[in-house]
Amino acid sequence: MNSTTQVLVVGGGPAGSTTATLLAREGFDVTLIEKEVFPRYHIGESLLPSCLEILDLIGAREKVEAYGFQRKDGGYFAWGNESWELDFTKLRHPYSFQVVRAEFDQLLLEHAKSQGVKVYEGTEIRGLTFDGERPCSAIWAQGPGDTNTGEISFDTLVDASGRAGIMGMRYLKNRHYHDAFQNVAIWGYWQGAGRMSFAPDGAIAVGSVPDGWFWGIPLHNDTMSVGLVLHKATFKEKRQQGKSLEQIYYEAMDECPLILDLLKNATFVPGQMKVEQDYSYMSDEISGPGYFMVGDAACFIDPLLSTGVHLATHGSMLAAASIASMYRGEVTEAQALHFYEHSYRHAYLRLMVIVSGLYMQYRGKANYFWQAQQLTHNDYSDAEALNEAFLFVVSGIEDQNDVVDLSRELPIEGLAGQLPPEEAERAKAMYQVYHKVFLRSSMSAETAIEGMYVTTRPHLGLALAQNERVMTA
Repeated sequence: MNSTTQVLVVGGGPAGSTTATLLAREGFDVTLIEKEVFPRYHIGESLLPSCLEILDLIGAREKVEAYGFQRKDGGYFAWGNESWELDFTKLRHPYSFQVVRAEFDQLLLEHAKSQGVKVYEGTEIRGLTFDGERPCSAIWAQGPGDTNTGEISFDTLVDASGRAGIMGMRYLKNRHYHDAFQNVAIWGYWQGAGRMSFAPDGAIAVGSVPDGWFWGIPLHNDTMSVGLVLHKATFKEKRQQGKSLEQIYYEAMDECPLILDLLKNATFVPGQMKVEQDYSYMSDEISGPGYFMVGDAACFIDPLLSTGVHLATHGSMLAAASIASMYRGEVTEAQALHFYEHSYRHAYLRLMVIVSGLYMQYRGKANYFWQAQQLTHNDYSDAEALNEAFLFVVSGIEDQNDVVDLSRELPIEGLAGQLPPEEAERAKAMYQVYHKVFLRSSMSAETAIEGMYVTTRPHLGLALAQNERVMTA
């Protein structure tokens, strides 16, 4: 392995491979170290349309399109006493994919190699050295019994090490778990599951049950990923009653007609049922002198809206743009860190608002806002920031400044004419969420963070809004 690099990326999942590829395509020297040897299993199989924009940026769209993953045209929610669909065909990016993550993640990592990233798999970071608060080198080891070891110095560290979180968990110890969304997921795979004829093609099925909710994700290998999400207290109580994972899973499924119907002729794929804590968290700081934390290393939010890969790749774009502009002297390191910290945190908070509202059976702005206030009280010390997150989301109905050709993309009048007023309002709000929260955040002068926003032309970086300037030391 080389002994020096401009950027060291730790972790080869979507966050790591995307950040590395974006920076390599900008001409920077990038080294990526991944502990596992790909392909390796990972959960989080349902992608959002926003990912297409990132795949275009890294030049991998054609490879993903050609691979044969299940196309996802939307989602279907059977939630409480209500049901509704999300039809992605009305969006600027009209579809996404349901992916086997072992295959998808390997495709992205191989693409990173093809773009000039130096990738070392089967290599573990044993420790970091610091110059004050700034990480400056990493001790690595590979092979049985760590037979091969060395040290690599870097100018910038991108921590994409997932939930293990080298910076957040090993050094900064600044991961904050929320009181809300402390859930547990139990899941497995089914062969020969049915499809929803009443929903968009390839849609994810989301069905609530008294103790939580189920997901059903159709995959291209003729299997369906089916998982139960329930609160940790409920899970603990059922386990103390002596119930096995299988009993908890199947008893809950009996209360979910949507999933039962999909699996009526299906067979469970043999193998141990999987379980994982889905506790939502965010590090108190996700960047600092010489480092950026991306993806699950920085934050994780409840899987209800399938935002894992979105947050990872969106954060990758923000980090790569910030680093690229910093290296080119277009912004100072302080500006780059400030932009990244605030833009990524804002994106996360907006999703917290959405998830909170859906969990509380959202039926209109008043209730939605009330739940956001509860979230503020219990989970986030900065009430003003979370209130801004709510306003950003709901303003999508009226504020059209940063939506491209809205009248063509979102037939508001058609929606309003076909649905009761409350339902029409929610449908419009949800489509605006996909435009403003998933696709448009920090991507124009109108949505600039502290006078800065991401631009992709003539190259990836941060643009300064009018009357802004680079800070001087």
